[in-house]
Amino acid sequence: MITLVLEASTYEGSVALLRDGDLLGERTVAMRGREHEALMPAVAALLAACGLQVGNVERVACGAGPGAFTSLRIAGAIAKGIALAVGADLVSVSSLALLVASREPYEAGRYVAAVDAMRGEHYVQTFEVDRLGVLRSDGGLALVPSAAVNEFAHEHGAQPVGPEQPSPMDVRPHARAAARITNLLELSARADLAAWEPGYGRLAEAQVKWEAAHGRPLNAG
Repeated sequence: MITLVLEASTYEGSVALLRDGDLLGERTVAMRGREHEALMPAVAALLAACGLQVGNVERVACGAGPGAFTSLRIAGAIAKGIALAVGADLVSVSSLALLVASREPYEAGRYVAAVDAMRGEHYVQTFEVDRLGVLRSDGGLALVPSAAVNEFAHEHGAQPVGPEQPSPMDVRPHARAAARITNLLELSARADLAAWEPGYGRLAEAQVKWEAAHGRPLNAG
C-alpha cells in the first residue's frame, strides 16, 4: 500500500511516502510566510522523485495535532483534498506520537511529548516505546504550564521530548516517523472526509481576539 503522510503541527511541515512500512522518500518545508504555500508543492515534488503519481496513493495519513492552528489547517485541507480526489482512505495520527517516533535514536523508553500551546502552556502526552519499537500512548492529552513540563515528565517516570527541549531531546515531529509507527496507522479508523479536522487543541489567536472584541462566539451568526 502506498501511503502519503503529512505533518504540520509546528512551523516545520513535512511529507513522506511509504510503501507498506518502508520509507520511499521525504521532504521538509517551512510553514511560516504568507507569500507562498510550500506543503503541496513538496507533495508533488516527492511523488515525482519517487516515480509515482497522485493516483497511486491508496491512503493519506495526516498529523492530527495538537499544534499550530494554521499549519494544521493547511495540512488537513491538503490531506482531505487528495483523499477525496483519488478515492484514498484518510487516517489521522497523533502529531505527538510522530514527535516521539521522530527522535534519533528511536529506542525503548517512556517519553512525554511536549509542544508549545502558547499563552505560557504546553500540550503534553505520555508514550511508551517497547523493546520491539512499538509505540503506545500511556495517558491522555494534557495542558500544563510550560515551566512544569519537566515536573510532569518526572512524575510520570518519563523523559520530555519536543521542540526546544535540551539536546538530544530537541525534536520536531516529522512525517517520515510514520514508518516507525505503522501499528497506529493500521489501528486508525478511516476518517469521514466531510467532518474530519485536525485536533487544534485550542482556538486560533485571531479567533480569540475577534470573540473578545465582539463579545460573542465567531460562529454564533
